[in-house]
This record gives sequence, structure tokens and C-alpha cells, in this order.
Amino acid sequence: MHYPEESSMFGRKNKQTIEVTKLSSLIADNLHIVGDVLFSGGLRVDGKVDGNVLGKRGEKSLVVISEKGSVVGRVCAYDAVVNGTISGDLEVEHFLELQPGAKVSGNISYRQLQMECGATVDGKLVKVDEAAPEKGKRAAPVAVPSVPKPQSETQVAPPPAERGLTSSVAEIAKNAEAKP
Repeated sequence: MHYPEESSMFGRKNKQTIEVTKLSSLIADNLHIVGDVLFSGGLRVDGKVDGNVLGKRGEKSLVVISEKGSVVGRVCAYDAVVNGTISGDLEVEHFLELQPGAKVSGNISYRQLQMECGATVDGKLVKVDEAAPEKGKRAAPVAVPSVPKPQSETQVAPPPAERGLTSSVAEIAKNAEAKP
């Protein structure tokens, strides 16, 4: 599968860089695999895999997980197109496309990322360093803003001394009794 260059409405060229020309293997929607899947070339997942999906190291592999496909385990490939569900880490050496139906629960490492509206990620996005093709050299994780936790309705007040009050309850009661 090779995407030709396309012009965007702002005159820039969008260069898609998936280089595998065919998907040579298929896990059909009526297939449920329990165990790891090792592949070379291209793999399309329309069914369910309970195990890791691993492209052969050193090859320009492509994995496509369709809207019907799901993987519970780690997915590793040179290029990936995801429109289904992955429950596990996703490691893409080169180009990753997350389509609107993509649901990834796990950390993602990638070199180039295209994420469409509707795709969801529950995990960290880590951009692989462009200058370091060997595995393990990664750039800093992408900053994701955190949502503050709601405070409970019952709050405990700090001790009087921390609030700038030096009188104790006993002193207040004593002073109240002393007043006529």
C-alpha cells in the first residue's frame, strides 16, 4: 500500500510514507487467535488476536487493524494503520495512522503520526528519535495536560496555629466565662 502525494487546501503536499505494496496475510473476522502472531510483509487483522502481533525485525512490515479487528497484546511493526482496538503497547518504527475508530489502551511509540478525529489513546505517546534508527533511543514523551482531581466536599481545616490563630479552645472558653 503506497499513498501518493496529495495537495492539501493550503498548498502543502502531504507525503504519506507507507511503503508496503500489498497485504499478504489476513486474519479474517471469523478467526480468533490465542497466541503470538509473527509476520513479514503485510498483515490485515479483521478478527481477534489474544497475543502479540509482531512484524519481522529489519523488514518494512505493515499491520492494518480494521474497524472489526482487535488485539489484546503488544503490536510491533514498521508501519501501522489502526481503525480497531488494541489493548497493549503499540511500537511503530516509522509511520502510524490512527483512523477515527482507533482505540488504543497502552503506550505508543512512533516516528511519524497521523491521528484523525475520533481516535482515542489511553496511554503515553512517545516520538522515536529521527536520528536514532536503533530501538531504545526515544525522544521525550509528548506532554498531555492532566486534569485536576476533584476535591472532596468535606475538607479538614488545618490546625489553628497554621491558620494564624494562637488561642486554644480552652483559652476561648476561659475568656468567655470571665466576661460578665
